[in-house]
Amino acid sequence: MITGSASGAILQLGDLHSSLSDPVLSSMTLLNEITGRFPEAVSFAAGRPYEEFYDPLQIHDHLERFRKYLEVERGLDPDQVRTALFQYGHTKGLLTDLLVRHLAVDEGVSVVPESVVVTTGCQEAMILLLRALRTGGEDVILAPAPTYVGFLGAARLMDMPVLPVAEGTGGIDVENLVTQIGRARQRGLNPRACYVVPDFANPSGLSMSLADRRRLLDVAEREDVLIIEDNPYSLFNADGRRLPSLKSLDTAQRVVYVGSFAKTAFPGARVGYLVADQLVSGIGAGEGPLLADQLAKLKSMLTLNTSTISQAVIGGKLLANDCSMTRATQRETDVYRRNLAAVLAGLDRHFPAPDDGSRPRTTWNVPGGGMFAVVSLPFEADAAMLEYSASRFGVLWTPMRYFYPQGGGTHQIRLSFSVLTPERIEEGLARLAALVRDRTA
Repeated sequence: MITGSASGAILQLGDLHSSLSDPVLSSMTLLNEITGRFPEAVSFAAGRPYEEFYDPLQIHDHLERFRKYLEVERGLDPDQVRTALFQYGHTKGLLTDLLVRHLAVDEGVSVVPESVVVTTGCQEAMILLLRALRTGGEDVILAPAPTYVGFLGAARLMDMPVLPVAEGTGGIDVENLVTQIGRARQRGLNPRACYVVPDFANPSGLSMSLADRRRLLDVAEREDVLIIEDNPYSLFNADGRRLPSLKSLDTAQRVVYVGSFAKTAFPGARVGYLVADQLVSGIGAGEGPLLADQLAKLKSMLTLNTSTISQAVIGGKLLANDCSMTRATQRETDVYRRNLAAVLAGLDRHFPAPDDGSRPRTTWNVPGGGMFAVVSLPFEADAAMLEYSASRFGVLWTPMRYFYPQGGGTHQIRLSFSVLTPERIEEGLARLAALVRDRTA
């Protein structure tokens, strides 16, 4: 309902989409607002990549390298190059050939360019997938609890309910996934897919074992569901050892792979992609046979195409590193390893185990890489406590409750350490310890 006032029409929030009242959609705004008000605080809040190695002059170099690639390797004349860079582009993108090379080099994944769609960030890839899978009110998605708030928000926008699956010390609990699928079907629901970040998940920092990865793929085939694999952090392992991605193990085409260059290149480009090589039957004459083709149709009505200039910059970075982002991110990986070690050592130092052998009041997990760790506190960690932490103690963190689709994480916080120095990590943990002492005295 629209009412009038002296200043003009007033819309009622209840007359707008219900997602606008969901705290999940407000979480990023809240963090940005508090960060802006307390610029001197040590921030463990934002999951941003390390930026000290960024060089604005490299943007031109990447563009020029990609321009030469279009001319020499793709055989385009100068007019065609100009059109490719400045005009509306092919919906699936300019980078599909290079992404196929990248996936082969870094992930051991063999796919054809036709199965790849370049997206405007990973978030668009999620929106496209959820839109395609949503056919009626009974359709649902499964995801571990906790799970990435961006995926929860995308599902909320698409009116796709997310059913939580338990998470153990090694990521998603595969047996509980089977249980939740069965329960959903008993309720008349239609589980379409399971979303998972198998390596150093956001927010938990946990990773799946090789055995669990294989079990998950077996479950997907047996239960006839897709797996949406989101893979932004797998390069950033602490010990130099990588487990194979789900997509590289997928022999039954159950995995739709979602990739992004936000963490491995830089988020300002807003370039992501998806690999959807599943066959689709019942399509019209002249249409492509792959799920990627159907997703491209949706993209053509959403963003038309991903920025060609952004694609060119990312393409140039790929070419400069023989299409290996493992090679391109060696310095950043070293920083994340250093910072993870600093966080874990600092937590041990500031929250020692009690001498009497009683249970410690503050605990944390020990990720094997990535950008995040989770700390459990002896008091509730909500938006009001975050405000108190920032104003009184000068330290920011992310309440874990935002990452649970149906409630949870009330006493947990996520620490993101990707952009900090060891000195700032130490200072921030000292401030966090002061907050804990204050609230438990």
